[in-house]
Amino acid sequence: MLTVLWALLVFFHGVASAKVTYHEYNITWVTRNPDGLHERPVMGINGQWPIPALRVTKGERVVVTVHNHLGNMTTSLHWHGLYQNGTAHMDGPPGVTQCEIPPGDSFIYDFKVDQPGTYWFHSHTRGQYPDGLRAPLIVDDPDNPFKDDFDEEIVLSFSDWYHDSMIPLLSSFISVTNPTGAEPVPNSALINDSQNVTVAVQAGKTYMIRMVNMAAFAGMYVWFQSCSMRVVEVDGIYTKPTEASMLYLTAGQRYSVLLTIDSDAATNIPFVASMDEELFDAIPDDLRSNVTGWLVLDSTREHPKPSDVDDFEPLDDLSIQPLDSLDLFDKVDRTVRLDIKMDNLGDGANYAFFNDNTYVEPTVPTLYTVMSSGQASSNSLVYGSHTNSFVLNGNETVEIILNNDDDGKHPFHLHGHAFQVIERSAEDAGFYQAGSAASQPAVPMRRDTILVNPNGYAVLRFRSDNPGVWLFHCHIEWHVTTGLIATFIEAPLELQKTTTIPPSHYNLCARNKPAVPTSGNAAGNVDDLLNLQGEPAPPAPLPDGFTTKGIIALIVSIINGLAMVAIIAWYGMLQSPAGEAGEREDEGPQGENQPLLAASDNAP
Repeated sequence: MLTVLWALLVFFHGVASAKVTYHEYNITWVTRNPDGLHERPVMGINGQWPIPALRVTKGERVVVTVHNHLGNMTTSLHWHGLYQNGTAHMDGPPGVTQCEIPPGDSFIYDFKVDQPGTYWFHSHTRGQYPDGLRAPLIVDDPDNPFKDDFDEEIVLSFSDWYHDSMIPLLSSFISVTNPTGAEPVPNSALINDSQNVTVAVQAGKTYMIRMVNMAAFAGMYVWFQSCSMRVVEVDGIYTKPTEASMLYLTAGQRYSVLLTIDSDAATNIPFVASMDEELFDAIPDDLRSNVTGWLVLDSTREHPKPSDVDDFEPLDDLSIQPLDSLDLFDKVDRTVRLDIKMDNLGDGANYAFFNDNTYVEPTVPTLYTVMSSGQASSNSLVYGSHTNSFVLNGNETVEIILNNDDDGKHPFHLHGHAFQVIERSAEDAGFYQAGSAASQPAVPMRRDTILVNPNGYAVLRFRSDNPGVWLFHCHIEWHVTTGLIATFIEAPLELQKTTTIPPSHYNLCARNKPAVPTSGNAAGNVDDLLNLQGEPAPPAPLPDGFTTKGIIALIVSIINGLAMVAIIAWYGMLQSPAGEAGEREDEGPQGENQPLLAASDNAP
């Protein structure tokens, strides 16, 4: 009896002593011009943009009430990099762990943060965060192993920026007029969603600089002029200090570095984020690939120009080891192979595929299918034919083999976990072959977002020790919207026992227009969970015999044909037949054609 009383006392003491921080986020449109070239509407919070970083302390409970005042769009928030242990229903992706937040509606995110490090939050609604709904999320650690090694902290975000909003960009991107799937190229690079950023520093001091790449597309090369960085954190994982002169951050990745200003330094120090132009199909003449900020020692001195990106060599992140020296997971219980490709479907548009299957959001959010399907939740079929779903047992070592059958780089992010990076091939290495590596690292680098090289592969491992529904997807937003997503349903029977979905979540689904069902399989079928008739599906495949090159050739031929017809018609309007010219000699050189010629000259 005394033992029970003591346990209750400890529990209630913990509840009472846990700090709870409340935030009200009013998501609205504001007008901004971050690169000084084009003013446009962006998504802000509480009238602010750039959106201030959310800062919490490890062990803190965070309650964020989101009010959607966008007027014409649904929205959501995902807490990128937070594992959400025990609160999988707070992860944020609509169609996966919740429904969309309709215009004029509200939703409460309520979770405890038990991991320190550098993260960010952003909309997980289709193509939305590049319109501005993104900000760093910093989790302070009272037990930071490097707390005695630095004097102050600096938070820097890097991002790409589009002058056009995402809705028209997506419309032209996923289109028969773009059969190659060429992604829209950003207009500018930004630091802290701005340009010409200055940060006051002092000679002789050491700074912990937290860096987040919040871009929709671009990987970023980052360097601080004439300074060496010591990497001490990667995607929330403390690391053994590793020297670097330049870092490469894919979309979604984070780093913390220690940087010491020389005691005799007097010159202001430029730092640069340079977009990786290899990602872009074409380089516009007006592209502003680089953005420069300055660590300012003396505000009266000039801001020096930085060196060129080619003067540095980025650190290979596979050389970084976690500080906890967690050994390689050497016994694999489950292997998931994911072959990546980009191809066209019957509507002529280009899509992204895992294992020849492009992701389509199910009728019922996947977590709600887990909670309503009983024993059938262990059968991946109930989650749909187009969700790339894999059911995992609890406490397995899961190996993901990523084969990139595409000419582009892809940054992949896993929700709910960090993974060990066992192997990553060079470019053009082909598909993974078991045993091809000379050796596996004894202590692999660990993170939650990893770059896979063009026509290469990567091998990742993690422990399925966090029951929930977790996405695994490319973090290039263009590829998310075209289906490069897989779904891990982790320990579904355990999830049913340990998780209770708040009624407010289900009520939100009822308020969507149309209302979203919250029980049954991916098609919303409750009576026969293996009957997927009516499930959402992608466009039909191309007819046999059609290839991407064939589509391109057909479209180019049609465009050329229409152009030739237009040219002939235009030319005919300019030139009169010889007979008519003779009949009109008394009308002067232009005769009745003069107004027509003038109109043609002024035509757009």
